[in-house]
Amino acid sequence: MSEIYDIGYRHYDGPRLGRGHSTRALAVHSLRGIFGLGRTARSKIMPFSLFVIMLLPAVVSIAMMALAQQRGLPYSGFAVIMQAVVAVFLASQAPTVVAPDLRYRVLPLYLSRPVSIAEYVGAKVAAMTVALFLLVAVPLVLIYVGELVVDMPGPPATGEFLGSLLMALVLALLLSSFGLALASFTPRRGLGVASVILVYLLASASVPVIYETLRSAGDESAAAWAWLANPFWLVDSVQSWLFGTPPHSIEGAYPNGPASAAILVVLLGIAVLALALRYRKAASR
Repeated sequence: MSEIYDIGYRHYDGPRLGRGHSTRALAVHSLRGIFGLGRTARSKIMPFSLFVIMLLPAVVSIAMMALAQQRGLPYSGFAVIMQAVVAVFLASQAPTVVAPDLRYRVLPLYLSRPVSIAEYVGAKVAAMTVALFLLVAVPLVLIYVGELVVDMPGPPATGEFLGSLLMALVLALLLSSFGLALASFTPRRGLGVASVILVYLLASASVPVIYETLRSAGDESAAAWAWLANPFWLVDSVQSWLFGTPPHSIEGAYPNGPASAAILVVLLGIAVLALALRYRKAASR
């Protein structure tokens, strides 16, 4: 005969917040981890140092507007000019989002609750996207506020500013998807950092080589496609097409805008699919 023992567990009679709340909580937890909040002081050094570095050009731009009545960095080209800092931020922080869960094999614990793989991946991508967007958008907002306060001659560049914010969000989503996908293939943080930064360096270094090779062969139209191998120039190409801003590649040349936008959408889909498949495989172990 079976017996029932009261071992003192207290039943929960409060509201059931549902799957959406679980996904939001995971996204907020991941975002806090990116900036080292709730962790040791050592974990905060890298993200906040890079954030300060991103703010320095904004301060210089405001000083130029105040002292020389000249605009500094263009809104539309800010992310391209500062791409090395953004890439280092992505490489250093993306593994902190995905590596611990894989290394300590706690993914089944998340999925034992009403959180699907799609929601788990979505929360991680959302957290990294918000972090990268803040990294680029805060200096842009600071420059724009400085332009309004200084009262530069002529109307403020509100259209370019808003377009740059929108494309900063698109860039953040693209970088987050690929960065997390690369970092998720190893549970070790150091290897994740190396893989992300290596892919960025290869993409950046190969672009001028391919461009010059094709241009020297006399194929200018094909050479322009080389710039799309770098995600920053790819998004800049779409921005130039949508908002009419000047291109910020070294040679100022891009292929047509619709093709760049199509490539951007395809790359986003590939990155998210790779991330979902990686976690589906990890959850089945």
